[in-house]
Amino acid sequence: MAAIGVHLGCTSACVAVYKDGRAGVVANDAGDRVTPAVVAYSENEEIVGLAAKQSRIRNISNTVMKVKRILGRSSDDPQAQKYITESKCLVIEKNGKLRYEIDTGEETKFVNPEDVARLIFSKMKETAHSVLGSDANDVVITVPFDFGEKQKKALGDAAGAAGFNVLRLIHEPSAALLAYGIGQDSPTGKSNILVFKLGGTSLSLSVMEVNSGIYRVLSTNTDDNIGGAHFTETLAQYLASEFQRSFKHDVRGNARAMMKLMNSAEVAKHSLSTLGSANCFLDSLYEGQDFDCNVSRARFELLCSPLFNKCIDAIRELLDQSGFTADDINKGVDESGANRFTVLFPSGTPLPARRQHTLQAPGSISSVCLELYESEGKNSAKEETKFAQVVLQDLDKKENGLRDILAVLTMKRDGSLHVTCTDQETGKCEAITIEVAS
Repeated sequence: MAAIGVHLGCTSACVAVYKDGRAGVVANDAGDRVTPAVVAYSENEEIVGLAAKQSRIRNISNTVMKVKRILGRSSDDPQAQKYITESKCLVIEKNGKLRYEIDTGEETKFVNPEDVARLIFSKMKETAHSVLGSDANDVVITVPFDFGEKQKKALGDAAGAAGFNVLRLIHEPSAALLAYGIGQDSPTGKSNILVFKLGGTSLSLSVMEVNSGIYRVLSTNTDDNIGGAHFTETLAQYLASEFQRSFKHDVRGNARAMMKLMNSAEVAKHSLSTLGSANCFLDSLYEGQDFDCNVSRARFELLCSPLFNKCIDAIRELLDQSGFTADDINKGVDESGANRFTVLFPSGTPLPARRQHTLQAPGSISSVCLELYESEGKNSAKEETKFAQVVLQDLDKKENGLRDILAVLTMKRDGSLHVTCTDQETGKCEAITIEVAS
């Protein structure tokens, strides 16, 4: 039987289909497997997804984002109050319920959060039907572990209004384990799993026990101060400082310019997940000035190192809260998906799986070679073997002083090692990836 799975996050949504014994995430009409959970209202239409997100620069007050944070909540809920304060689209209380106030010019509309979620679910159903056909409407929906009954009901009602037949709501950490097949292929045995989810607006962590195919949540924690949006904001602030350095204008107080920088920073952020550098070009960013800036992966990692460290600290805190050490965790699962940040957490491996070192070289030389060695054995019997090198060439010479070289080593989930080497003064960068030996 064909079935549909939908995840509606604060910033993005995705849909997977189960067909012919296999499950897979479906690409939308733009060719993306992730759809922005954004709805924009105009005089005659409601726009969902990427087009809505791209139009927010000129239609921000009528663009609804992060609706999941307000679903099923009342005005006296602290989470709702925080959301109302931050939302660019006006949220008011009308007839005892929260509503978005939409002004399209011709009239003022009052839209409830469930209707916004319904439009996103309808987009997900349309995407699924492109693969399955229009008669498949059974759906399983993921929900955060900390969702209360009112939030779950609001999410289920929105899906039902979109034409879905909701079979079940499943907690997101459990859905992640199911997606990776953890606990399903072994009928016996107990293990502890760390589920790491760096979403668009928050970091969610769970320690789960898997015993004979049964899942049990031992401990969970959510930090609303770490998310993909914070990484984007950090990069956008850097771009603003680079623009100010080049053109002597501070655009941080200009909402339109900063929205453009946020859009560019988000695209660059995703590119830097797989590339050594990304180019940010903005046409007429401020007072007719075009802005062109290249950002290296090493620079991005350096800028965001405080956020990476917060992620690591949050894991340590959760383990302490659970009474566990790293050795008690048998496996780690990255549930993040859209932001593409990965934390490697195999049994016995200490965090972080990322190392950075600042090296110093004479300013008078024009090239620097970083050599990588692996060692075997212990103490005096230890043998070291060179297995790779990164070379920075054509560096500007300095008559005196030292140059700082930042070396960043990142171990990926597949076991490959990504190494970047960056001249801190000029930003010149070289990178290599050492694949796992087959």
